Amino acid sequence: MPFSSRTGQNLVRLLRVPLVAATVAVTLAGCGGRRAEPPPKPEPVLTPPTPEAPADPATKPLSEPAPPPRAAAQAPFAPPPLEAIDGDTKWIDRPVRDALPDLAAELDKQPPLATVAEALALRNDSVDHNARILSALGRLPAAGQADLAARVDRHLPADLNSTNPLLSSSAAEQDVLGLTGFGLFSFDRHLEPFAAAETVARWQTSVDGILDKVVLRDDLVWSDGRPITAHDVAFSYRVIMDERVPVPAVRSGTDQLRGVHAYDDRTLVYFHQEPLATNVWNINFPVIPRHVYADTWEDDPTLKDSKRHVDLEAKPVCGGPYEIVQRSRGQEIVLRARDTWHTVKGKRVRDVPFFKEVRFRILEDPNTALLALKKGDLDEMILTPEQWTTQTIDDGFYEKNTKATAPEWVSYHFAWNTKSPFFSDRRVRRAVSHAFDHERMLGTICHGLYTPCTGVFHPTAWMATKKPLDPYRQDLDRAEALLDEAGWLDHDNDGLRDREIGGQSVPFEFTILCNQQPMAQEICTLLQQSLERIGVRVNVKPTEFTVLQQLMLEKKFDASFGGWGAGADPDTASNIWATGEGRNFGSYSSPEVDRLFAEGRTEVDRAKRAEKYARIQELLWEDQPYTWLYWRNSFHGFSKELRGYVFSPRGPFHYSPGFGSLWKPAP
Repeated sequence: MPFSSRTGQNLVRLLRVPLVAATVAVTLAGCGGRRAEPPPKPEPVLTPPTPEAPADPATKPLSEPAPPPRAAAQAPFAPPPLEAIDGDTKWIDRPVRDALPDLAAELDKQPPLATVAEALALRNDSVDHNARILSALGRLPAAGQADLAARVDRHLPADLNSTNPLLSSSAAEQDVLGLTGFGLFSFDRHLEPFAAAETVARWQTSVDGILDKVVLRDDLVWSDGRPITAHDVAFSYRVIMDERVPVPAVRSGTDQLRGVHAYDDRTLVYFHQEPLATNVWNINFPVIPRHVYADTWEDDPTLKDSKRHVDLEAKPVCGGPYEIVQRSRGQEIVLRARDTWHTVKGKRVRDVPFFKEVRFRILEDPNTALLALKKGDLDEMILTPEQWTTQTIDDGFYEKNTKATAPEWVSYHFAWNTKSPFFSDRRVRRAVSHAFDHERMLGTICHGLYTPCTGVFHPTAWMATKKPLDPYRQDLDRAEALLDEAGWLDHDNDGLRDREIGGQSVPFEFTILCNQQPMAQEICTLLQQSLERIGVRVNVKPTEFTVLQQLMLEKKFDASFGGWGAGADPDTASNIWATGEGRNFGSYSSPEVDRLFAEGRTEVDRAKRAEKYARIQELLWEDQPYTWLYWRNSFHGFSKELRGYVFSPRGPFHYSPGFGSLWKPAP
């Protein structure tokens, strides 16, 4: 199933939380069933194109694409004739792959370390047992071995804000929309990009890196029976580029394009502004049906407020292997495999998904979710450290389930609003990082399972700094010295630091937002206790996730707790850290960081790119716009009936084929 790289970044901030987090960054187009994946990365904003109302929106090509971002004053982009492009361009063929057989071939090269029966009898209490469980149970089925009529019950720690793939911004949305959304591009568990063979017939890039040409398959159908065409992709680009449409998670990267033009129902050309190393990701954005939204987008560019859009939230037109057949807000979302995905005009054109039905149960409390897993009402869930170490070690758990772990590039942090009077001074941000009891968090709350995080890139990533960055440890003396230096003193001897701001004495008292999960609240309470020791008062405010998301987007906060998942490319982090970008919730700004991100896009040599991103990591570590806390490995509980889970730096689901490799044995 295609998985997008952009949102991938994946912002986990609850997104894929518990990931225990609070805001998100993560994918768009597809994530699981067996199709292209949405792009992993965080996201920015832009200028509206001039829409054109075609007489027949389902068949007539749209007008030219939107003008390039940050260039609204320029004339609209006019694409040249395809004949002229082909006559003047030398093309390079790019990979078009089917992720599932590719993964199967990769796994076949690794001899199993145990039989299925042996793995199911093991308790995951050692590195060796974990390796045996993954080796035996992470296999794909032989022909006829999978039960194609099976249902899988998945866990969602938060409800969706939207079922429209353009509005996707959380891991929960990523999990669902990855199965229902339509996409052309994806990436494998090694984060290598490709075009999805389930939707693309051919992909080419010009030698000069300015053009990408894609030929779609001719057997693609929306869930309402209308054909999926290149015009849907071009239309989606135009909507994304309309600055009235609130899609910061998707616009990031897409705004680097000059335009996208459909020359016929199957032929697309992506026009780049320049030959960037990130162009391969910039063409990966979610797609919505033009025949559905062409008449509604202009009247309601929010894509969610009008009655028609409200109706589409409950019953969206889907382009992936699954469609939504039931949605009970705050309770569950039920997907069903659609026959028109794999069979068109009576002919089998794609493989049948391994599950007939996917039921997502929305359970915000991880303890309630674990009870459901033990009872057999869930087939999978992310485990908290406490659950892994103390609540999944007995016969009651292993009767129906097993568990597995692997490294994952997911980090958690306290985010500081640098426009707030409390956190505009980096000495204050450093002081808070020194004051927090990191050792107690890691040892007690995280049960020793997580490692300290020292910035934006995972230590095993190619772009991470090689310079040793010492994790913060609690140092109250240093914290107090920095606060004194920044002018935060206890002038009135009431035990609370204060400072004169705008002619008034302002006490150092702020509120930190977090999601409603117990672990998030426990970490924020520890911050409260730590800062109380240096004369700073913290109010912890657990907040419903969709509300929390909105407050972050509107920058109506002083501090928040959250996490981010990794994008497939380090440039995805620019949407979090570059000045003015859409997911730069803390309004951080550094001309040098901006410059390095810009240079990283234009540098095609990976080693030289790595130097630039490494320097970004070092600069951010010096400035501490976040207090980085820990890297969260994948810790998952699985029903013993499940097979086929394979981990990546983005966990077991958020890549291709991701969830699409899971299956249950036939009776």
